[in-house]
Amino acid sequence: MAPDAAASPSHRALARRLDGLNIYLVGMMGAGKSAVGRPLAEALGYRFIDADDTLVEAAGRPIAEIFSSDGEEAFRALETTVLNGIASWHSLVVATGGGAVTRPENWGHMHQGVVVWLEAPETELLRRLAADPNPRPLLDAADPAARLAALLRERRPLYAQADLTVVQEGGLPTEVALQVLDALPSVLRDPRQHPDAPD
Repeated sequence: MAPDAAASPSHRALARRLDGLNIYLVGMMGAGKSAVGRPLAEALGYRFIDADDTLVEAAGRPIAEIFSSDGEEAFRALETTVLNGIASWHSLVVATGGGAVTRPENWGHMHQGVVVWLEAPETELLRRLAADPNPRPLLDAADPAARLAALLRERRPLYAQADLTVVQEGGLPTEVALQVLDALPSVLRDPRQHPDAPD
């Protein structure tokens, strides 16, 4: 049976330490940001938001249509507007779009919280994307594998600016959520500890 990421006493204690800070999940398309974000939010007693879904709702049309009619730059501007709105809320786990890291303004919003890079091997990303029925405008190319490799080369240094990196090897979303929960304390300061306090 898969481990359960539902709230436990240690997860509730972690939520108290977070004190309402949003958690932003970044990573390539296919990294499982939405799938991992839901059990992660549940464990912390947070709300889950998929930034792409919020964007589609705000635009009133699908992402593929925005890309084809208005272009990527217009899509990125809308994405920044959406993240700006999300940043004014608290106690959220936010699954961001794969390219959100390409605009410095977005980092300004995300660094108000904790940014977690869900890293996955290229082969695993390709496997998941091949099984995903949703259109991916950036992979609409003669050679999707080569396009994905090029995007990864461009974005890896940006993803690496996250506060925390969680490397996944194809585990279930609940297992990856538990990895994130286990790793989060390493990037949080304990508010009860005074810098001059003795060990």
